Amino acid sequence: MQAFRRIAVLVLTIAGVLASATAPSIAAPRVKPLPQAHAHNDYEHKRPLFDALDNGFTSVEADIYLVKGALLVGHDVGDLRPDRTLQSLYLEPLRKRVLDNGGKVHPGRPGLFQLLIDLKNTGAATYAELDKVLRSPRYAFMFSQYIAGKVVHSAVDVVVSGDRPRELMSGQRHRFAFYDGRMTDPADLGPGSDAKLAALVSDNWTKLFTWNGAGQMPTAEKAKLRNIVAKAHEAGQRVRFWATPDAPGPQREAVWRELVTFGVDHLNTDDLSGLRAFLTRG
Repeated sequence: MQAFRRIAVLVLTIAGVLASATAPSIAAPRVKPLPQAHAHNDYEHKRPLFDALDNGFTSVEADIYLVKGALLVGHDVGDLRPDRTLQSLYLEPLRKRVLDNGGKVHPGRPGLFQLLIDLKNTGAATYAELDKVLRSPRYAFMFSQYIAGKVVHSAVDVVVSGDRPRELMSGQRHRFAFYDGRMTDPADLGPGSDAKLAALVSDNWTKLFTWNGAGQMPTAEKAKLRNIVAKAHEAGQRVRFWATPDAPGPQREAVWRELVTFGVDHLNTDDLSGLRAFLTRG
């Protein structure tokens, strides 16, 4: 088993090095990476991925549909175009950037970069195609992997959300993606769960909390938030909420302040410059 892990990692590393010989260079802007910044619906920005990277984001989210064997990026079926594939919008630019930056997405930053992929249709079939693409020699070298009970870290952590096939993913001995768990599922959150599978736990803020940033956060809800984060971190998991207030103003900033205070790992936004300004205000 140990020999298998060493061989697998060596093969993927060699593939990445060989690929770099002919890879075109993409200059990475020198911005301060923001460990808590997550670009929700990143593909809806004018420059998918690059707008987030230029703002220092360390996590981006893309919705994908499986259509005639292609992984197309978009929120709704009507948004899909044959040229907007996961490979063209995300995997190819990330590959070039990782090769150009010596194995990192953000130059000089050893920490996590997360690609959150939301499966919008045919969960198991979409995941099977995604798995095939991720493990191809062109891309595999840049992804963290689960190999026979161990996690081997690399430049990008892929986390699968949406219509994710838990049983299929948990049964893989060699996996190039992790599972986005739910806080309301005891199998996903905290001690007793498996961070080697559910590396991230996410949930809808409005289903767990009534506070929307107006006035003081209720004491009971502070305790609930503290407990969720503590349980996840004890198990080695990261925490993200979606559907938090995202309109500019004091209510959004009040919620963001509490999320930062309690150690939530990823702050979810569609307003890249707004979150960047908040996190760098000092």
